[in-house]
Amino acid sequence: MYQNEYKRWMSFDLEDCDLYPELAKVEGNDEEIKDRFAVSLKFGTAGLRGVLGAGTNRMNIYVVRQATQGLANWVKKQGGSQTVAISFDTRLKSDVFSKTAAGVLAANGIKVRIYDAAMPVPALSFATRYYKCNAGIMVTASHNPSKYNGYKAYGPDGCQMTDDAAAIVYDEIQKTDVLTGAKTMSFAQGVEDGLIRFVDDGCKKAFYDAIESRQVRPGLAKTSGLKLVYSPLNGSGLVPVTQVLKDIGINDITIVPEQEYPNGYFTTCSYPNPEIYEALEAGLKLAEKCDADLMLATDPDADRVGIAMKCPDGSYELVSGNEMGVLLLDYICAGRIEKGTMPKNPVAVMSLVSTPLADAVAKNYGVELRKVLTGFKWIGDQILHLEEAGQEERFIFGFEESYGYLSGSYVRDKDAVVASMLICEMAAYYRSIGSSIKARLEEIYAKYGRYYNKIDSFEFPGLSGMDKMAGIMQGLRDNPPTEFAGLKVTKAVDYKKTEETGLPAANVLIYTLEDGATIVVRPSGTEPKIKAYFTTLGKDLAEAQEKKEKLSAACKPLFK
Repeated sequence: MYQNEYKRWMSFDLEDCDLYPELAKVEGNDEEIKDRFAVSLKFGTAGLRGVLGAGTNRMNIYVVRQATQGLANWVKKQGGSQTVAISFDTRLKSDVFSKTAAGVLAANGIKVRIYDAAMPVPALSFATRYYKCNAGIMVTASHNPSKYNGYKAYGPDGCQMTDDAAAIVYDEIQKTDVLTGAKTMSFAQGVEDGLIRFVDDGCKKAFYDAIESRQVRPGLAKTSGLKLVYSPLNGSGLVPVTQVLKDIGINDITIVPEQEYPNGYFTTCSYPNPEIYEALEAGLKLAEKCDADLMLATDPDADRVGIAMKCPDGSYELVSGNEMGVLLLDYICAGRIEKGTMPKNPVAVMSLVSTPLADAVAKNYGVELRKVLTGFKWIGDQILHLEEAGQEERFIFGFEESYGYLSGSYVRDKDAVVASMLICEMAAYYRSIGSSIKARLEEIYAKYGRYYNKIDSFEFPGLSGMDKMAGIMQGLRDNPPTEFAGLKVTKAVDYKKTEETGLPAANVLIYTLEDGATIVVRPSGTEPKIKAYFTTLGKDLAEAQEKKEKLSAACKPLFK
């Protein structure tokens, strides 16, 4: 079957001139053809994500058209404004794919609001809500290497599409022939016909105003003298992040020059992920040179931010997603109580794989901390429940250990723009009282205990990778571990058992050990990996790290 599909693509009049040479190059190579055509990229709640190239198992204009036709079929049944918002990041072909999607929607009689330049995930979520759209599309592969691109689909609330909606869209996609099944119209024709319009200045201003309204101590940053080094990692964060920071009074911003402007090849860091040192390395060198107080880096679609903080001895230390989540929760709670802006019965939300240190901090401030499945849409879902009850002001903060944060309900996905603003404001505040982010973090550890969080990832590439991962997860269920590194498992929770968790089913296993340590095992939703999340607690960092290493060594044989 895949050989027949390959031949069909070879004989088709392909519009994208990059595709035919690739197809010709793999002629006669059964493995390469199979890899491109044996399966199709699966559309789920996170949309599509794959390697750029020719074939049904690649990201190209035909797969984008097919997906968008499926989305259009769903939108046409929804009533409402019959409008879809579109944004895109700086990846290779992101602008092409966004205009391709817009043309399919216009050909289906659906109105489009599209950004005129690369803008991040939160801007797409905001526009979807601002224009009361039926759906939103964000063309991005987040922090993946440059050979990837993707397509995230959003519902009318600006949150990533629900399971039910994604299932309907996927069903419609499967009914649509990848090469000939989508209705098409040129982008120019869609603009001429008035179906495609650009996002206007009113929406952009409202987005910035909504972010800036989340300041905890308004005006404080103007007099702080904070010195910042910032890297957008060649992505979409440059304009919105610098705009907001300058609006709140932070003007001493040095941009990492080689990572400033759009570059979908990400030549300075092959993996533009602010979780890893390599992505921040150029910024760290510049921070040392400039003697900056803080270094920030946002990923290509600017929904996640990583930082390095200056320590008292002049060195710079990376801050983990868990640590920054706790620092921001602590700062927002203390600041809003001080300013008298804390709502009654405040609510914070975090993913269940994030640090239990946040539980202790939330309890200290009288904040209800809700735990949800991994994926920021579940945090958005909690905001929706509060909104439906007329209580959305109760939501003060949400975070994931994977460097995603949100304060406020103006969008329903993680937002590196508001996070960058709050991190800088927090740094400015601690600077103004003769302290620092580093000093505050140590105070938190001294008060609540030295938690240590670390993730091990196990990769399973190739077509057989997903089957291997499924087999490992099933093996853990069939033969549940009773101990790790000599520590007994005192509690095991399988999140597929909804009757036990009260949450939607998820392929997650959590083991609590007799010393209070936890191990969370889950396959990645976007990459062929199984992740093991370790949380240990020690009298100091060295002890907590040693405990983690022992648990890590005990787990490795399970993932072979």
